[in-house]
Order: sequence, then structure tokens, then C-alpha cells
Amino acid sequence: MAETKYGKYIIKAPLETSDRYAYPSLSFRDDKPWSDWRNINYSMAYRCIAEPIVMAEEPHEHDFEQFLFFLGGDSTNIGDLQAEIELTLGREGEKHTITTASVVRIPAGLYHGPFNFKRIDKPMVFINVYLAPEYIRKA
Repeated sequence: MAETKYGKYIIKAPLETSDRYAYPSLSFRDDKPWSDWRNINYSMAYRCIAEPIVMAEEPHEHDFEQFLFFLGGDSTNIGDLQAEIELTLGREGEKHTITTASVVRIPAGLYHGPFNFKRIDKPMVFINVYLAPEYIRKA
């Protein structure tokens, strides 16, 4: 297909599969081979979570803002989160339990993790948005 003036602003089918997740994921990051959108300071990953899993197993921090979205998997009723997720925030290891659709802000420098998706009664959506072109963890 011939290049068009504005075609560079459309990424078609940026899907990936992983042994870690039951369903394909959508990711938008600078390190993807199809991405020529460099240094825009925004990245995201969209995942369907269908079974219990632990993410960010080791506590860490970042030099950038991060936003975590926990949503029901039914696109007509995203508020119907039928899951239990335990988040750990701060160096003290303060635990928080998510059982309703929620957005969590992780300010730059806030120590966090792990994220334990303990109970998944119906598939849910997890979206990780971070304001950086690359995901870099600091211990």
C-alpha cells in the first residue's frame, strides 16, 4: 500500500500474545518494531485478565507518572468488576484491595508492587498507562 500523508498516525493491529496472559494484549511503546512514534512520553498496555496472576512481583519505582485502570471486561458495563486485586504501595508495603472499577495514580518515585490479581470471577481489563516512552523500573 502506498504511503499517505497522515497514515503514519495510524497503527493497525498492534496486538501481541504472551504465555503469561490468556488473551492477546494491545501495547503502545517506543520499543515495538512497528513504532516510529519516538519520544512522545506516553505508553500504554491493555490486557484482558481471565485468571489470577501476580504482576510487578518485585517492589519498584519509576521516574515517571503511571496510571492503572481496573475495569470490568464487558465493554457495555465496564463498572462491573468481578475481581479482587491487592496492590502494595509505598516502602512500608501498605496494602489496598480493589473490588470495584478503579483508577490508581502512581506518582513518579512512589514505591509500588506487587499487584496480586487474587480472584477473577469474570474476565477483566487492566490498562497500564505511563508517561514515558520506555518502561524502566528502579529497585
